[in-house]
Amino acid sequence: MHMLRMLSLASGLLLGASGLTLQAETAFAQVTVPGVPRSQTIILENPEGTIKNPGWFNIWTLNAGGQFTGLHQLALDTLWYIDPERGLDGPWENSLASEKPIYNSDFTEMTVKLKSDIYWSDGVAFTADDVVYTVESQIKNPGMRWSALLSLNVERVSAPDAHTVHFKLKKPNSRFHALFTVRFNAIWIMPKHVFEKAGDPLKFDFNPPVSLGAYKLHSFDPNGKWYIWQKRDDWQRTTLGRYGEPGPTYAAYVDPGPPDKRVIAQLNHNLDVVHDIAPEGMFTLTKQSDSLKTWFKNFPFAHPDPTLPSVIFNMQNPAFQNRDVRWALAMLIDIKAVSMAAYRGAATLSPIAIPPTGTHPEDYHVPLRDWLASFELDTGKRKIRPYDPTIGAQIADMLRPSMGDQIPTDPAEIDRAFGYGWWKADPQAAAELLQKAGFTKRGNSWYMPDGKPFSVKVMVEGETRPILTRAGTMIVQQWRQFGIDAKTEVAQGTMLDRRNTGDFEILISWSVETYGGHPDLSFFLDSWHSQFVAPAGKTQSPRNWQRWASPELDRIIEAVRRIDFDDPRTVELGREYVKLMVREMPIIPLMAYNVFTAMDETYWTGYPTAEDPYANPVPNWGNSRAMMVRLKPTGK
Repeated sequence: MHMLRMLSLASGLLLGASGLTLQAETAFAQVTVPGVPRSQTIILENPEGTIKNPGWFNIWTLNAGGQFTGLHQLALDTLWYIDPERGLDGPWENSLASEKPIYNSDFTEMTVKLKSDIYWSDGVAFTADDVVYTVESQIKNPGMRWSALLSLNVERVSAPDAHTVHFKLKKPNSRFHALFTVRFNAIWIMPKHVFEKAGDPLKFDFNPPVSLGAYKLHSFDPNGKWYIWQKRDDWQRTTLGRYGEPGPTYAAYVDPGPPDKRVIAQLNHNLDVVHDIAPEGMFTLTKQSDSLKTWFKNFPFAHPDPTLPSVIFNMQNPAFQNRDVRWALAMLIDIKAVSMAAYRGAATLSPIAIPPTGTHPEDYHVPLRDWLASFELDTGKRKIRPYDPTIGAQIADMLRPSMGDQIPTDPAEIDRAFGYGWWKADPQAAAELLQKAGFTKRGNSWYMPDGKPFSVKVMVEGETRPILTRAGTMIVQQWRQFGIDAKTEVAQGTMLDRRNTGDFEILISWSVETYGGHPDLSFFLDSWHSQFVAPAGKTQSPRNWQRWASPELDRIIEAVRRIDFDDPRTVELGREYVKLMVREMPIIPLMAYNVFTAMDETYWTGYPTAEDPYANPVPNWGNSRAMMVRLKPTGK
C-alpha cells in the first residue's frame, strides 16, 4: 500500500470567456498527511483551517483548539442526535441514551435511560456518572462552554443507578433535552475518570483525548494543519457500532488552503471531501472530474443546510417598524437576479421563514402552498396576491440553455432543487405600500414621513461570506434603482459583534436555524420570545437578531413549551408561526444556505446524496459521523 501523498495544491481558478479553467503554476502550497495508507484513509476538509492551538482537545473549554478536526464528529458523543436529513434509521437517534427523554407531566423533571454496553477508548465503561460529572463540572466552572445554559436550567442532577440520570429543572422546559441533542453539535459528555484527576478543567488540554466515538486520535500536526483519527479495535462498543463497521480505517481532517487549491486537490484525488467552495469551483469540478459526487446529481449540486439566509431588519429602528415598509422592500426584490448573483442560480429559495431542506418541505412548504397562493396583501389601493409558485421553474428555464440536461425538468425535482416559489417583484405594489405608510416620492427619490430621505444601510460580511455579500449587493442595487438611498456596508471581521449589539440597520445573515429532520422549530424559535429581546445597544442573546417582539409569537412559543417534542401540535403551531411571519415580514427569507460539498469517489463510495439522504454530507457537522458506516473502499 502506498502512503498518503503530499497534497500538492496549486492555485489558479480563472474565469475566462469559456468559463472556469485551471492553470498550473510553478509554486505549490503543500500539506502533508503522513504515515497512513491512502487506500484506507478518507481525507476531509476542516473549514476551521489551520488550528492555532493544535494540542488543545478540551472542547468544553474553548482555547483556540479545533472543534471540526474530527474531534466532535468522530471522538465525542452525547445522548441523542437529530439528523438534518433522513438519518441511518430515521432522523432521531438514541445515541448514549437507550430511549427518548422521559419528562414528568409539567416538564420540570427529565429522566434519561442510558445504554449499558458503551466504553471509552481506554477501556473504561461509560456510565451515568459521566453525565452527572459533565453537568456539575460546567455549572461549577462558569468559564466552561455550556456553563450558562446548564446553570439557567438545572437545579440538580443525580444518578439513581449506573444507567439512569435524573434532572430536576429550575422551571418547566419541554425542550431541555435539546441541549444534549446534536443538530450541529450539543453538550458532549466528559470522561469523569479522566477529568477528575486533571485538576482545573479550564486549564486541562485533554491531550490525547480519550474517545467515546468509533475513532481515536492517531496523530496530529503540531502546526495545526492536519489531524488523523484511527478506527478503534473495539468499535462495536461505541454507539455507531450498531450500524455496522465504519469503512475507513483512518480519517484525516486537513487544512487544504483557499478554494482554488481545494478544487485542484480534489482533481488530483488528494482531498476526498471538500467542505464548501464557491459555485464557480463546483462548476469546474463538474466539468473536469469523472469521480465527483454531489448532493444533487445535477444542478444546483449543493446541499441545502437547515439554515435560512435572510434580509434581517433591526426592528428597534423606527424606519422598519411598519410592516408595509418591510413588505414594500420585499416587493422590490427580484429573487431571480439575487439567485443568479449569489449562487449563479444554484439557490434553493424559500418564501417562508423555514429552510426548504430535510423533512420541512413535506411538513411546511408543500402543505402551505395553497395558503400562500391565496394570501392577500392590502397595498392601500388594491389587494394583491404576491406569491408566485413558478419562480423556481423560471430560474430553471433561464439556466437550461447553458446547463442543458443538468437542469431537472420534473416539477417535483425543480421544487427540491430551486425551492417552492417566492414573491413577485412588483415595484408598483411597493410604491403603493410606501405611500400607505406615509412615504412620498419627489423626483427619483423616496422620502420618509418626517421628510428625510429614505436611506438604508445593508450590512454584509464581505470576502468572509462571498455568497451572502453578493446577495446583499444585488438587493441594494435593486432598491437604489427604485429610488431608495441604499448602501452596502461591509463589516469584515466585525459582523458578529455588530450583529450581537444591534449595530446595524439591515443585515444579510440568518436568525432561523432548524433541525431539518424534525418539524419542531424550538431550536431557534424559543430564543425569539420577547423575554429575551435586549434593549437597544445591549447585547442580544442568540438568535433573535432582528430583535422582534410580538405578543402573537409569544403565544405560539409558550404553546410549544407546554407540549411534548413529538406532539402533532408541533406542526400546527409551526404553521401558525409561518403565517405570522408572512403577514409581518420581520425578516425577508431568501434561500437555504446551500453548501457546495464535493465528494470524490476515487477511493470511497457510499456518500449521502439527495437520492440516499441518510446524513448531511457537510463534514464539519457532528452528524456527519454517519457517513463512516456507509463508506466503502473502491480498492484503489
